[in-house]
Amino acid sequence: MDTRPTDSNKPVPLVMTLLGPDQTGLVERVARAVAGRGGNWLESRMCRLGGEFAGILRIEVPAAEKAALLDALQKISGLQVVVRSDEPPTAAARPRQAKLEVMGHDRPGIVRELSAALARAGVNVEEFSSEVTSAPMSGETLFKAVASLQLPERCDLAGLKDELEKIATDLLVDLSLAEVFDP
Repeated sequence: MDTRPTDSNKPVPLVMTLLGPDQTGLVERVARAVAGRGGNWLESRMCRLGGEFAGILRIEVPAAEKAALLDALQKISGLQVVVRSDEPPTAAARPRQAKLEVMGHDRPGIVRELSAALARAGVNVEEFSSEVTSAPMSGETLFKAVASLQLPERCDLAGLKDELEKIATDLLVDLSLAEVFDP
């Protein structure tokens, strides 16, 4: 008996973005739809931004169940779902990685200025999170951000750090940039 998976049973990797009004049980309804179609939840990032739920999710689902899954997700009240096929990564050398941290008084333009410098250097922002909070003692608004970066092969990290520090000085924020080495 041939036990190899048929094309209809072959897992199809998908990346989905989810957006809708935040409500209790929303993640459970998405998880139930994925599991109910034989899918496997691989990774996700989800959060509440304002009153909205926003998420990105990577799953695998049997090819024969893809249409049923998409139909089930579209039926979740208020949830907007965008689905893309996920191409498996090619076996390439692990690119250089860096971590950027920024903190300082909030003002318009911080993300624009820093991301423009990163783009000029050919740096890919793989993950970015930011928030505005109240400073503990003064109550002033503080901007905090953390980014995981993929550095191009020929990136001069010291030169990039100098450029970012000049921008940080103009913006009155503290900044740290360091290469991350995987063991």
